[in-house]
Amino acid sequence: MRKYVSANLRARGYEVMTAEDGSEALKVLAERTFDLLILDIMLPGPDGLAVLQAARRESAVPVFILSARGCEADKVHALDLGAGDYLTKPFGVEELLARVRATLRRADVSLRTSPPDYQRGDLVVDFGARRARRDGQDVALTQKEYDVLAYLARNAGKVLTHRQILHAVWGGQYGDEADYVWTYMRRIRRKIEPDPQHPRYLLTQPSVGYYVPAPE
Repeated sequence: MRKYVSANLRARGYEVMTAEDGSEALKVLAERTFDLLILDIMLPGPDGLAVLQAARRESAVPVFILSARGCEADKVHALDLGAGDYLTKPFGVEELLARVRATLRRADVSLRTSPPDYQRGDLVVDFGARRARRDGQDVALTQKEYDVLAYLARNAGKVLTHRQILHAVWGGQYGDEADYVWTYMRRIRRKIEPDPQHPRYLLTQPSVGYYVPAPE
């Protein structure tokens, strides 16, 4: 799999460095900087999730997960740890390349655009620092939770459909996984709302989608 993926990336002009196991991956990451990290969960030694956690402590490099494990719980766990995308084996080379391009585009846009902070009441979303605060305290959001909240905050005052949120945060290949959105909305509300049962920041438009109010 490592040879298959790297050969196809090199054939399209990408510069590729490979690692045979989790220990070698950690060593390479400590020595070099990268535009994208592609990880298999089932790595020998420290597995892919352990490597992902280590990478996330040191940098914001985009991470793309490959795995034969395709259950929702595995995907959500990897995304929570900071992965930007998750592709289940077996997969076609064109889908792989399309997702690589999409991941790199999203990373490039996020580096180039940093609008003013979103603020309403005691909630602040700091786009430059990629964090949220309530009552002056950092909110312990996962990477994917932050991405969902930030997308809504960038479009404050607009109702966004489940499909729009999936496309923007998970990628264009997603669109029917409304359960992902429901799950993350519940989790974000528990962290940012004083009363999650009566939200004031992350609001539902019935039968349509979600929105955050315009900033003050």
